[in-house]
Amino acid sequence: MKHFERIAIYLVFMVTFIIGITELGAEKMISNTIAIHGYDTVAYFTKGKALPGNQQYLSQWNGLIWYFSNKEHKDIFDNNPEKYAPQYNGYCAWAMTESRKAETDPEVWKIVNGKLYLNCSEAAHEKWSKDIPGNIKKADKNWSKFSGNK
Repeated sequence: MKHFERIAIYLVFMVTFIIGITELGAEKMISNTIAIHGYDTVAYFTKGKALPGNQQYLSQWNGLIWYFSNKEHKDIFDNNPEKYAPQYNGYCAWAMTESRKAETDPEVWKIVNGKLYLNCSEAAHEKWSKDIPGNIKKADKNWSKFSGNK
C-alpha cells in the first residue's frame, strides 16, 4: 500500500471517529434533558395513566424536551405548559419534602388539586400519601430554595 493511501485511510477513519463521538455526545446531552423520562405529561390528565411519549411529537419548555403520544397532547401542552408540567420540575415529591432532588419513576404519580406529582418509587409514594397536604406544603417550601423563588 502506498504512503498516500495509508494517509487517506487514516484520515477517513479519524473523521468517522470524530463524527461518531460528536453524535454520541449530542445524543447523551439531549437524553439528559428529556422531561419525565419521555413520558407524555398531558396523558396523566386526559387519559388518567402514564403513557410513553413519541419523539415525533416534542416541545421544548423550561429547559427540557417534552415528548407526547400524539399531536393533540403536544398542542394542549404548548397552550398551557404550567398546567401540565409536573411539580418540582419532575423531581420526586417525597424527596422534595426532605429538601433533596431525586429522579422519578413516571409510573408512580398522583394528581392533586389539578397538579401532577411524581415519586421515585412506590415506597416514597406511600410515605408521601400519608399526609399529602402537609407534604405538599413542605415540598413547596423546599422547592422554592432549589428554584430560587424564595
